[in-house]
Amino acid sequence: MREVAKKDKRLQFTALLHHVTVALLLDSFYALKREAAPGVDGVTWKEYETDLDKRLEDLHSRVHRGTYRAQPSKRAYIPKADGRQRPLGIAALEDKIVQHAVGKVLNQIYEEDFLGFSYGFRSGRSQHAALDAIWVGIMRKKVSWVLDADIRDFFGSISHEWMVKFLKHRIADRRILRLIKKWLRAGVSEDGEWSKTEVGTPQGSVISPLLANVYLHYVFDLWVQHWRKHRATGEVIVVRYADDSVLGFQFRADAERFLEE
Repeated sequence: MREVAKKDKRLQFTALLHHVTVALLLDSFYALKREAAPGVDGVTWKEYETDLDKRLEDLHSRVHRGTYRAQPSKRAYIPKADGRQRPLGIAALEDKIVQHAVGKVLNQIYEEDFLGFSYGFRSGRSQHAALDAIWVGIMRKKVSWVLDADIRDFFGSISHEWMVKFLKHRIADRRILRLIKKWLRAGVSEDGEWSKTEVGTPQGSVISPLLANVYLHYVFDLWVQHWRKHRATGEVIVVRYADDSVLGFQFRADAERFLEE
């Protein structure tokens, strides 16, 4: 699948769900953190491991029959460096398993699409690799002006409509798209109260990092790549890690023009 994605960058994949096998669900289960807090289902990793084969066969059947239902994320908060609270969404265990499996399948496609300056949530890449890229860019390129940009509440403000439109550039399997829509619209449970989610994807869910990279690939990466080649008058370096980006410019005029546009 990855070779096909590499050869044809415009190909839409129409049959992907069959790659989500019981074996892949098993691998995904053991890839999860065993001590992670349970979601709204209250089921822990250790509890689910009991009769695991039967549970995964049933989950696999529900996913492929279309009867699988995504559960709302349980709201939790962690402190940020500035004293504010960062909202997280803790998914139910079965949602984590299916999201991990679907993410493994989709990554075979998107790893051939994502650009070299995208470092967040990608296999073989890390925060340290992103920092190294920034250092190399500043030291070896003609960089005099540096822009550090962060998208405010990025995960919480992703448009569901545009998310699906972007996915459809590559994904034409309606069953996969339906699963992703279920996760986006599952809602949030906080203190026993359910609330609808019309925008955003829960920060902390298994599938959210991939969805974030797909979204930013289309709204930021491709635009920056084009801008750097056709609009800039000097050298420009770019490093993005999730919704945090660092750009280096040779000329101040390019930096100012970039901000304006």
